[in-house]
Amino acid sequence: MQGGPMSRRLRAVGRRSLGLTGLSVAVVLLAGGTAVARPVAVSDGAPVRGAVAAAPPARPAITKVLTFVVENHSLPQMKASMPFVYGLAKKYAYADHYNAVAHPSLPNYLAMVSGGTQGVTDDAPPALHPLGGLTFFDQALSLGKTATLYADSMRTHCQLTSQGRYAVKHNPWAYFTKGRDACGQHDVPVAQLAADSDAGTLPNAGMVVPNLVHDAHDAALGVADSWIETKVRRVQSGADWKSGHLAIVITADEDDHQGINRVLTVVASRYQVHRVVHADLTHYSLTRLYDSVLGAPFLGKAAGAASMTGAFSIKTAP
Repeated sequence: MQGGPMSRRLRAVGRRSLGLTGLSVAVVLLAGGTAVARPVAVSDGAPVRGAVAAAPPARPAITKVLTFVVENHSLPQMKASMPFVYGLAKKYAYADHYNAVAHPSLPNYLAMVSGGTQGVTDDAPPALHPLGGLTFFDQALSLGKTATLYADSMRTHCQLTSQGRYAVKHNPWAYFTKGRDACGQHDVPVAQLAADSDAGTLPNAGMVVPNLVHDAHDAALGVADSWIETKVRRVQSGADWKSGHLAIVITADEDDHQGINRVLTVVASRYQVHRVVHADLTHYSLTRLYDSVLGAPFLGKAAGAASMTGAFSIKTAP
């Protein structure tokens, strides 16, 4: 029947009755021997007159940010010696004009989480720098959202003194006295990161601080790259990443004192379009990103900092 008169008539009728081009008609034999013509799209890629293109799915808002911090390396060093991290940068997005705000380490960590260095110019422990004010961790909790700092090699929650490979100078939440009780609950050893990734319960405001080896302070950048790769791949296997609501940020606290304090900063989310951002960003821009995602007032110098949501086209919840 395929090449007979009946088939030819049905094809002609099908085209005339539909009034469409780019279609063919298949003849289907129904129960009882009745033949009907059904239109099917041709496969040559030509548009069909009258067809409406399907709208792309809406890009979900970013509601969670998780930042990993590397130690004491510049933008060129990180690009050259961190193949996994730089691979993320090229696949998703990165900034090539992002600068730390000070030397040494501690003021930079304080700047990231509070929008200011709080007058600190050294790496002394919390006992010598009891700070007032708020961090974005505290803001998140006050808004009924979640906050967690995951500290590598830390032995107790919100540990206030350095021990072994754990350096308290890289744990900024521990310095703020108003949030000390919350720090005691939500500033946790890094082992919790895997469980939260797997459960889809990563925080709205999250930060991961590797120990002195895994952050490249006392080891090569390749060691840090491998450690971050293990953690990020676990995060990307979880529901928070798959939902599109999570942004992963990777940055460095400062450079190696040999340049202008410019560091590689990666922003990765599932629907991030590859881009290289040339805006002049700083750690205060990172504070601003957290506040924008949380829907919180900008802390300190974040109010005047260049916007990462604008630079990276990050959609936040209304």
